Amino acid sequence: MDFLYKNIYYIGAFGLIFIGLYMVAAKKNLIKIIIGLGFIDTGINLFLIMIGYIKNGTAPIFTKAGIDSAQMVDPVPQALVLTAIVINVAILALALGLAIKLYEHYKTLDVSKIRGLKW
Repeated sequence: MDFLYKNIYYIGAFGLIFIGLYMVAAKKNLIKIIIGLGFIDTGINLFLIMIGYIKNGTAPIFTKAGIDSAQMVDPVPQALVLTAIVINVAILALALGLAIKLYEHYKTLDVSKIRGLKW
């Protein structure tokens, strides 16, 4: 039980990644596949934040004397995740735009039917 309590965020992150992978691999609706990509992005971002987390850590600002640098939270994963969030939003918006155009052209969002059609 102690292992589960200490690693609950890692379990949640990998759970989101696996749910997203299942949705991308098993679903045939294009919108559900795009939602699965969102789950994968969120799981990876949560995992990156957990890598840089230190329990009872402080911000990496030297304002008080006597603060040990080992107790400071690493800001690099946080900066990477902020950048990744912006990139992921742009990718999901582009994917939804492409899904709208595919629906206008083929009148379906089923990937298996779109693959079978020819130009």
